Amino acid sequence: MAIYFYSHREKPYGCFSNFSDHGFELDGLYWSTNEHYFQAQKFINTPYFEKIRQAKTPQEAATIGRDRTLPLRSDWQESLSDVPVKDEIMFKGVLKKFETHRDIQEILLSTGEQLLVEDSPVDYYWGCGKDRSGQNKLGLILMEVRRVIFLAKS
Repeated sequence: MAIYFYSHREKPYGCFSNFSDHGFELDGLYWSTNEHYFQAQKFINTPYFEKIRQAKTPQEAATIGRDRTLPLRSDWQESLSDVPVKDEIMFKGVLKKFETHRDIQEILLSTGEQLLVEDSPVDYYWGCGKDRSGQNKLGLILMEVRRVIFLAKS
């Protein structure tokens, strides 16, 4: 059985969304949401980095981060050991979020071995897309974070 999630307002799995209100400290800075962290990483050493970090909402952070007229970091689409840089960054943020908040860590662990799927109707990379043929990278990262946390607790 699969668990489909999308909106950060859904209970109990809304915490799986990058828009969920679960801030954390990473790389010496505080991030209001994982969306803030992820989007800002596209613009390291530019003024957009701090603009995204300080965005009032995760939607505002996403809007700035998805603006393709801005200078995206040169290695964003590259792979390190067969894993795209953007996937490594997403993993790092998701892991820190769930390590920081024990309440949502327990929700993640409670899913056991179930498949986790970001049910985005528009995102075929991070989610499953409208026809559910997408790559579901966020769901796969969440399952890996679940495994890492489970092993750390064992």
